[in-house]
Amino acid sequence: MNSTAVAENNVPTKYWHKLPDGKIQCDLCPRFCKLHEGQRGLCFVRACENGQIVLTSYGRASGFCIDPIEKKPLYHFLPGTPILSFGTAGCNLACKFCQNWDISKSREFDTLTVEAPPDAIARAAQSLGCKSVAYTYNDPVIFHEYVIDTARECRKAGIKSVAVTAGYVTPEPRQEFYSYMDAANVDLKAFSEDFYRKICGGHLQPVLETLEYIKHETDCWLELTTLLIPGENDSDKEIDEMTRWVVEKLGPDVPHHFTAFHPDWKMMDYPSTPVSTLIRARKIAMDNGLRYVYTGNVHNPEGDSTQCHSCGQLLIGRDWYVLTEWNLTADGKCTQCGTPLAGVFEDKPGDWGAKRYVVDMAQYLG
Repeated sequence: MNSTAVAENNVPTKYWHKLPDGKIQCDLCPRFCKLHEGQRGLCFVRACENGQIVLTSYGRASGFCIDPIEKKPLYHFLPGTPILSFGTAGCNLACKFCQNWDISKSREFDTLTVEAPPDAIARAAQSLGCKSVAYTYNDPVIFHEYVIDTARECRKAGIKSVAVTAGYVTPEPRQEFYSYMDAANVDLKAFSEDFYRKICGGHLQPVLETLEYIKHETDCWLELTTLLIPGENDSDKEIDEMTRWVVEKLGPDVPHHFTAFHPDWKMMDYPSTPVSTLIRARKIAMDNGLRYVYTGNVHNPEGDSTQCHSCGQLLIGRDWYVLTEWNLTADGKCTQCGTPLAGVFEDKPGDWGAKRYVVDMAQYLG
């Protein structure tokens, strides 16, 4: 793609094919939307135009912020550093609990108010001292072409690329997408097909396949997040089965974040997740062999911090998004016993803390 494509252009895509009845099938994700001319897929940003699928949100974003990388959440990838974060509009799942529903469920292109070609994003990240760029807020899978062009520009500038995603993508675009990602946090929303089907409008198996692909076929650093919803995916049985699968299929070193639900979107009648549920899930996961398990969306410094799995020393202390302790050598090993900590680390931590800044992209255009 041309990195200077103007915002209003609809960009042709390649993951589609023509059906015998004349419809065009989008092959980007497992929804396989079948569209007549002029129709849009469920994601709303991929449309049938002139007998092909085009991306209608290329070069436009809903906004840019500098966040702590811990907010993604990524705890084992460049801790303490700032990350330039942005999203577009739409989503290829239909989660009833979506906490970014104003963006991900948007069918109003008033949401896409920021012109941001890929080269401008890379310039902004470099100028602002960000080590990485996050494709987040809504799922980057659906703005695949925009993400990849941006990641190319970022790579030229020495900026890392981070995907915050549900992992709902088909094999061929998945391979291309993750060849440009340096890290990913994937939402493993539950460990039941029933939950994915009834609450997310999708399926579990494609997500599991994405996780195994990232872990075993790429160099992309992987972390997981599971939002625990009372009465839906928070039983001991489901957490036990999920974390046993993670240990068996992905290994014990993949960090897993259990985060608290709060009432939102179409699940306003559910209670917030008790802290005790997150602590229970963390214990089950660690008893099953996961080494790095975290609690999120609640204040729990113990559940936020990283211990050496060998000797138990506190390696990285965290209080919300602030690093309070750092006991790693320059090459990422425990200072007490020398055991390596899984992840991607620099010789010293960043000191960005909990700051969050809105970025005006206009100055980086041209």
